[in-house]
Amino acid sequence: MSDIEQPKPKKKRSRLKKLLLLTVALVAIGGGGAGAVLYANGGVLGGLYGGGEDPDVPQLVPRDGANPASVEAARAMARQGRVDPRLFQSTYVPLEGNFTSNLRGGTAFVQLGLGISTFYDERVIDNVRRHDMAIRSAILMTLTEQDPAAVTTARGKQALKIALRNAINGVLTNREGFGGIDEVYFTSFVTQ
Repeated sequence: MSDIEQPKPKKKRSRLKKLLLLTVALVAIGGGGAGAVLYANGGVLGGLYGGGEDPDVPQLVPRDGANPASVEAARAMARQGRVDPRLFQSTYVPLEGNFTSNLRGGTAFVQLGLGISTFYDERVIDNVRRHDMAIRSAILMTLTEQDPAAVTTARGKQALKIALRNAINGVLTNREGFGGIDEVYFTSFVTQ
């Protein structure tokens, strides 16, 4: 019987190694994800910018008398694209001159005046003024893509406002790294 070798319990050890390796991998992945979330929300590394806010990026302007704790919570929500208009001050600015453009198909045209609003500080308005020519071009390009029948309806005008806001924010984001336009308003609107 001494010639017969007894099998060694290797399976337990290899299972233990696999379990340990899997646990380490899960902790590393989870820790990396948690670190990314903290970084994105200005958590532990937020102190580099004085409370998690980059001084080069326009900041939301709180309304007078707004609860500071509510404002800070709302700023965290704004980083995810949701601004609470009850807590922040709007700034309204008309864009100079009218915009006249042919609509899609070339048989109709639109002439409109526009205004914009932002909940962010004056840097957004300064950026709009600095990039006026590029913004005007983006607005005209957006107008030429519009369906003549659609822009005569309330739903079509609402869709046009969203398209114009996205066009303006696109220019600002490409040129300054930050959009900041919350709403576009029609100050005049004529189609023919």
